[in-house]
Amino acid sequence: MYVMGNYKLYFKLIEMEMYMRDLTSRLPNGENFISWETTPSYHQELHVATNHPNASDDNDGHKDRPFKTINAAASKAVAGTRVLIHEGTYRECVRPAYGGTSPEQMVAYENYEDDTVIIKASELATSFNKSEGWRINAQPWGAPADDSIQIWQTKLDPDVFRGYNPFCAVNILHDRLFIEYDKTDMTSYLNRRGMVFCDGKPLVQVPLYNHMSKIPGSYWVEANGQTIHFRLENDADPHDHVIELTCREQCFAPEVPFLSYIKVKGLICAHAATGAPVPQRGSISAYRGHHWIIEDCTIDWSNGVGIDIGNECWHHTIDPEQILGYSIIRGCKIFNVGVCAIAAMFVNNILVEDNLIQGTGWQKMELSWEAGGLKAHNCHNSLIRRNIFTKTIRCDHLWLDVHNVNNRITSNLFLDGIEQREAIFIECTREGVNLIDNNIFWNIEGRYDSSLLKDEPGSSGWYKMEDDSPINGYAIYGEGTDRLRIAHNFIGNCQGAGYFAKTVSFRIDIGTRGGTSRDAHIYNNIFYDCKKAAIRFPTDKNKADGNLYLNMPGGYLRVCYPAPEVCLDLPSWQEFYGFDENAADGKLDISIDTDNFFMTIKKAKPEHQHPFFKERPEFVKKIEDIPEVPSYELVSNDFFGNQVDSNKRLPGPFTQLTDSLIINIDPRLKK
Repeated sequence: MYVMGNYKLYFKLIEMEMYMRDLTSRLPNGENFISWETTPSYHQELHVATNHPNASDDNDGHKDRPFKTINAAASKAVAGTRVLIHEGTYRECVRPAYGGTSPEQMVAYENYEDDTVIIKASELATSFNKSEGWRINAQPWGAPADDSIQIWQTKLDPDVFRGYNPFCAVNILHDRLFIEYDKTDMTSYLNRRGMVFCDGKPLVQVPLYNHMSKIPGSYWVEANGQTIHFRLENDADPHDHVIELTCREQCFAPEVPFLSYIKVKGLICAHAATGAPVPQRGSISAYRGHHWIIEDCTIDWSNGVGIDIGNECWHHTIDPEQILGYSIIRGCKIFNVGVCAIAAMFVNNILVEDNLIQGTGWQKMELSWEAGGLKAHNCHNSLIRRNIFTKTIRCDHLWLDVHNVNNRITSNLFLDGIEQREAIFIECTREGVNLIDNNIFWNIEGRYDSSLLKDEPGSSGWYKMEDDSPINGYAIYGEGTDRLRIAHNFIGNCQGAGYFAKTVSFRIDIGTRGGTSRDAHIYNNIFYDCKKAAIRFPTDKNKADGNLYLNMPGGYLRVCYPAPEVCLDLPSWQEFYGFDENAADGKLDISIDTDNFFMTIKKAKPEHQHPFFKERPEFVKKIEDIPEVPSYELVSNDFFGNQVDSNKRLPGPFTQLTDSLIINIDPRLKK
């Protein structure tokens, strides 16, 4: 029995026991991810209520005498303070002056009683004039201008834009070392950071004034960044609409680095005029601090970065005593971030769970090499679970870049990758194990130049020695990465391959070797309708077993080296390489509603059988034909976190399947 003096130890032991029972928190090394989070104690509450009739920044922050701005409270919020923010739109960038001192003594910024609290990095524009003195036609000798086209202009108020004018700064200013200029259209990189919104909808930036004649709902910035010209949809009058101009870089960010133990909960942060990383400066920024909790927040329309929780960039000096990571992003909705939704550089022990990350990458700046739904470098001992990544545009849903060790990626949805080369990219990772399990991948379109596709007339395609097609679109792509563990996932509708890896022999860091892409374990997954291949191993120094291959093309199992590449069916894959002794293949009918997060599984419709094709007796044609397999050793739960029999279970993320089954696959605990 514990005495009262040991109550903290007692409750800590209970918390650890709960985590031990949570099978989704088990990391690849066998230890559980133990969160540092606890119930904080607050000795001071400060209220902010911009709409309160008595609100003033000269008040003391009592509920009846609230502050007008959040920054007034932020200047006084020390460790153990809870700032409660009431309903309203706050046009400011919140600058915490102090951090907390421990998990028990944090500084919290929260919406009051589920009030809608919006922090906007934009200001209203109210003064408009007709745009004059600029040629609407591309050429001076062109046809007369269309009088129905209505272009307006507004001049920026220098007081509002003092200190930071995003209409003067281009998207990428800082580190451009890695851009391959010959491979990318630089237009979006050189666009201005400032955005224009009409009734909450962004206008499209164009590089030349006359382009607005072709694009309703667009804007153009004069060279000095002081005047904005714009054209609304239907050539509307801006006086009849709400026009907002972004004028602040961020919505919530300390001015000094390393403030830690800060909680941000229930806030909507919109219209941040952030630049393209690096540096990684988000609409909500931990600015190199550690032990942050960002929970139930919404990011809406950030120009560059949504949330940053790492070291910001690789150019900073790092003190050996500096703590990086230990932050939690939970239950957030991150919409329409231009380049990178969550940026995490050099982080340890981060927890990213139950988030919806949608529409990332609209800037199409993937060749800046910092784009993605979540982009992390040197990520160790971290847990990424129950998130939905969807409608990501021309960049990865998840990118772990360089030296990632003992991370688990589990029970996530990776859906609708638009012009996406791969859903998950794990790069240059050679030490330790990383586990990808119980996830659902669907619809990775690929990003390639279709004009490079070669015609293969007659029998010419039969005798080529290697696959030189530019087609990509992979669920999981490893580049110079060893010891990946990929188990019990559902991987469907990939334009390229479900799993593909390259050796990248000459990617050599200081004092290390090149990448071999060996010792990958591909176990107990379901691969469905991968257009080119299910698995493309770079060499045979990898392992596969217990997978189920459905609706596959010919030669869907491949070993690339030593050359020439071989294209195999399941029996030859088993016979010549000893892979997948417990595997099966077949046909089923599977679809996913990616807007509402439902999966439907049915037996396949009968097809006319080719006279030369002999169907093997073990060929799966209905749900009950699927053979059970031993559970992979590192995975003891299913997609929903339920414990499974270690001796036998179905391949893929689910333990029970029936014909015409409709499954709600939204994994979030907070829906």
